[in-house]
Amino acid sequence: MEIGPKSLVMGILNVTPDSFSDGGRNLETDNAVEAARQMVADGADIIDIGGESTRPGADPVSPDAEQARILPVFRALAEAFGDDGPFLSVDTYRAETARLALEAGAHIVNDVWGLRREPEIARVAAEAKAAVIIMHTGRKRDKLPDVIADQFHWFEPSLDIAAKACIGRDRVLLDPGFGFAKDTAENVELMARMAELNLLGLPIVAGTSRKRFIGALTGREAADERDTGTAATSVMLRLAGAAIFRVHDVKSNRDALAVADAVIAQTMRGQ
Repeated sequence: MEIGPKSLVMGILNVTPDSFSDGGRNLETDNAVEAARQMVADGADIIDIGGESTRPGADPVSPDAEQARILPVFRALAEAFGDDGPFLSVDTYRAETARLALEAGAHIVNDVWGLRREPEIARVAAEAKAAVIIMHTGRKRDKLPDVIADQFHWFEPSLDIAAKACIGRDRVLLDPGFGFAKDTAENVELMARMAELNLLGLPIVAGTSRKRFIGALTGREAADERDTGTAATSVMLRLAGAAIFRVHDVKSNRDALAVADAVIAQTMRGQ
């Protein structure tokens, strides 16, 4: 996966009944596969598949239930796309779920708890030579008052876990965790200061799609009416250095990012 010259789009595929935007839409494997095909047709480079909602207040699911939801989808997509398809990502913090998903065709482990909930997940990813996305969260802990200082404070031990598991830095990506125990003001400040995270020297994954703070800024109460606002955040974050964009509406973000990529390319030619 070439990161840098062109932004990459990660399509969100929730195989859940209760996700905030599209819960229940892709519970059936056939529906999930069709949704993934459409995302690829719209320009998705990666499909991120999750079986447990991470919205605030969501009911936890058992590992068995999570695996029963997503593993048939991974197997079906691996068969449908073969080696010519998109990269597949598993959205989980559970080591065993990650292991089974990697066996079923996943290439990336996307952990919303930054390898901290079940640190064994790092070893699982290392053994499979998979990439890992380490996400920042403010849930269930006291945050530092400065949003960027708290990012570094969270990522340092997570990166240490990855290093000790022998995950090469060329397979590590960081997600600043928009919306995860962050209010609107914190999310806006994080966007405004995103370029400061480039000091970590790792690719940034931006996951603002349809988040509540976009609704607060635009006045759009319905999650599926926030795609224009999402595309605006994608452009701003791309210009600040983000590389991968985790979104629900692939087409609108792909188009917006094509414009941002052209501006970046022109800027680089002029240097």
